[in-house]
Amino acid sequence: MSDATPASCRVAVTAAGIVSPLGGNAGETLESLKVGRDCVSPVTQFDVSKCRSSTAGQVEDSGLEIADLGFKKPERLHRTSRMMIAAIRELRAHDGGFDPQFAVIGTTSGGMTFGEAFHRSILAGGSRRKHPAWLANYSPQKPVLDAQQAAGFSIPCQIIANACASGTNAVGHAFSLVRSGKYRRVLCGGYDAISELVFVGFDSLQASTPERCRPFDKNRTGLVLGEGAALLALESWEDALQRDAPILAEITGYGISTDNFHLTQPNPSGEGPYQAMKRALDSAGRKPEEIDYINAHGTATTFNDATEGVAIGRLFGRVPVSSTKSMMGHALGAAGAIEAVICLLALRHQFMPSNIHYRDADPQWNLDIVANEARDAKMRRVISNSFGFGGTNAAIVLEST
Repeated sequence: MSDATPASCRVAVTAAGIVSPLGGNAGETLESLKVGRDCVSPVTQFDVSKCRSSTAGQVEDSGLEIADLGFKKPERLHRTSRMMIAAIRELRAHDGGFDPQFAVIGTTSGGMTFGEAFHRSILAGGSRRKHPAWLANYSPQKPVLDAQQAAGFSIPCQIIANACASGTNAVGHAFSLVRSGKYRRVLCGGYDAISELVFVGFDSLQASTPERCRPFDKNRTGLVLGEGAALLALESWEDALQRDAPILAEITGYGISTDNFHLTQPNPSGEGPYQAMKRALDSAGRKPEEIDYINAHGTATTFNDATEGVAIGRLFGRVPVSSTKSMMGHALGAAGAIEAVICLLALRHQFMPSNIHYRDADPQWNLDIVANEARDAKMRRVISNSFGFGGTNAAIVLEST
């Protein structure tokens, strides 16, 4: 479903913050995107010697220091909290006047590594001294509360856990709340961190690749996991103008669908992604030919890329497409939020990020893959896609101002 009714309020993006394998802020992320930097590296956080895959996109811990923010015991905070704090600090640095009324955040794992530690401690029968801290930092809302504390405000928050569509669902739902007039200012985004349980799970499914991540390549062999956090400040256009806020872009459309086809595989017809993108266009009041670029979900798995490629070709024809997961891996619940900020950067700096490691075209579709090098381009409107297990599909439309 999507909101295809006339908009009662235009929705401005007035600030953003991002932490990912591409960099610890928007500037570093932009630099990596422009040069097509491969930010996937060998996993160091846990033993992967028995796994088929051994690499992931990882955030450097050196950029996640929070000792100066007044937390009594910052060492107890999960890495997801540290990433969220870094993202909110960047957002507030660029628009300290943004005063959110509500937050919508997408994630899949929460403080999963603390959950792992708790479970292993129970099985081993060891000391329970750390149990309270692990449990307190395990819940999915905890990183959001920590980010709020660091930013100096306290607001209600909704957590969306809808597989790998979570980040885009969060941005899209926040857009709908502002567009409808229910709220004037909403903080939205997503976060996720690498954990052994999730890494081994994807490896066991043989969805992860032991090679390079090559989205849309004929010989693609699977995804690489990633992590990170990204936040966007959404605000009614009128409020942003009234307080002379920097308007970075406008979100104009949001569409969702559900395949209900298989627990992990998408419907090969591509109908689910097609409907999500079509509904996003309808919500924005735009035609397919008005879209200049698509930041694809593009996980480099056989089924996802085939399904998404079919849907894009059917709806848009030969439109420029790339998957930035080729550079940073798949950040699961954070992916849609991170890629929304990437689209924001692409619009602001007028370039199409590259789909690195691309070699051979897949004959199943005829897409204009932005292969291996970023492409300077005049862009007005872009779509960002996120699709997840269970056939959860989401797409948003962003436009330059």
